[in-house]
Amino acid sequence: MVNLVEAQKPPLHFLIRRAGLRQHTVDVDGAGTALTFWVPKDKLPKDKSTVCEITPEAAAPASKKKSKTKAKAPRPSVVLVHGFAAEGIVTWQFQAGVLAKHYDVYIPDLLYFGGSTSPSTDRSPGFQAECLVAALGKLGVEKCTVVGFSYGGMVAFKMAESHPGLVRSLVVSGSVVAMTDSISETTLERIGVKSSAELLLPDSVKGLKALLSIVAHRKLWFPERLHRDYLQVMFTNRKERAELLEGLVVSNKDATVPVLPQKILLLWGHNDNIFNIELARTMKEQLGEETMLQSIDKAGHLVHLERPCVYNRRLLEFLAYVTAEASKE
Repeated sequence: MVNLVEAQKPPLHFLIRRAGLRQHTVDVDGAGTALTFWVPKDKLPKDKSTVCEITPEAAAPASKKKSKTKAKAPRPSVVLVHGFAAEGIVTWQFQAGVLAKHYDVYIPDLLYFGGSTSPSTDRSPGFQAECLVAALGKLGVEKCTVVGFSYGGMVAFKMAESHPGLVRSLVVSGSVVAMTDSISETTLERIGVKSSAELLLPDSVKGLKALLSIVAHRKLWFPERLHRDYLQVMFTNRKERAELLEGLVVSNKDATVPVLPQKILLLWGHNDNIFNIELARTMKEQLGEETMLQSIDKAGHLVHLERPCVYNRRLLEFLAYVTAEASKE
């Protein structure tokens, strides 16, 4: 029997390709760590592992080609970092095409999501961040805006802290700088689960329905079969992902709020039940004057999926702002 969730991948891949992106795997360290990406087709590395697409223009005789071509101005780079319950393009399916009209969009799968993997035993967000930074370097990205959702937001904060020369600006939704003991305990108690793994790694239709009821503002209904198919496709590498959740939590005494030079937008679902708007307000004050907070009504943790048009408009406004500011430097 066809898995309905798996069957949605070819149409989604088609739409992402129509937006000008291509799938590519980056060997991060030559020792088995590899990240899968969707990258702009004209930014694919020119090596033997890359399959070049022959367009009608490229196949035309040299005499028929235009003698002069206008050089394109470089476009700003935007990196979209996914959360814990889905891989990259599933998470950002409503943002990729819109952003690709104006920016070079890079959509990675973090380690143990999609086709990304590593023999390392390091499960920290810091390691994810370093692998992502190394991969972006191999793809030729020198400066970028990083957009991180939930778990991806924690990775994005690490990238911004460790590599301010690469991360020019930051957009974070439904996340925290660090998952401290107190934040973890308070969050789990408020939503009524015993552990992050119980919430984020469901192994039953009932568990998946519970997760969806928490992360979405509006009640979502899907047939039982779709829930079963989603569990089968999106929750692979369960052992490694459980270890990622364990590696998230840091003690209160070891947690510090970094001084970040980047312009930051906290773009929040006003009804987020996991990291609520009050937590976002506190984080804005801690991060300082370069940080803005905007909330979107009638949206929960999945703000970018529940209200994509509003989310995309706010995101594009911020990107236009930071691009204009960068041009003044």
